[in-house]
Amino acid sequence: MNFLAHIYLSGTNDAITIGNFIADGIRGNKYQNYPKAMQTGILLHRQIDTFTDAHKTVRISKKRLHKNYGHYSGVIVDILYDHFLAKNWSNYSKIPLSDYIDDFYRTLQNNFELLPARIQKMMPYMIADNWLLSYASIEGIAKVLVGMNKRTQNRSQMNLAVNELQEFYNEFEDEFTRFFDELIRFSAKKLKEIENR
Repeated sequence: MNFLAHIYLSGTNDAITIGNFIADGIRGNKYQNYPKAMQTGILLHRQIDTFTDAHKTVRISKKRLHKNYGHYSGVIVDILYDHFLAKNWSNYSKIPLSDYIDDFYRTLQNNFELLPARIQKMMPYMIADNWLLSYASIEGIAKVLVGMNKRTQNRSQMNLAVNELQEFYNEFEDEFTRFFDELIRFSAKKLKEIENR
């Protein structure tokens, strides 16, 4: 899953949310260098990724993209699923998306010194361009895919995946909805298990 889903699945503890958000850059046992609640978020992130990668519904979404994007299909599906979470946000939270995201940005700013250097560098751009809110529109997702393609020196051609998003919009949305309901239950269970260790 991509940023918005990981943030949402963290629950209401700010430190767990930050841990989940930064987890991609934390390798191996390095998570133990962080405060306990952040460690919980990092470990939760890993569980979410493992569950997502193995899920049969996610594999259907990836398969639709595999011919054109190869091993980048998983990254694209993560981004597309964040679009459907943002678009259908009111199905998952009573807090308006813009308020929820503003609260998250404030949490990042208030805990700046705990963030890895790469996140500290990225954060001002993320907030200035409001990446998370932009996920709610196809135009916003198109921009994200262009940015991701640039990071691969244009090898991935991920920028073109907005075409598949538009062509198979209903299929992707249906797959996201079925999968995300399961992921919410899985994440809540895993979060409790990790906290009770």
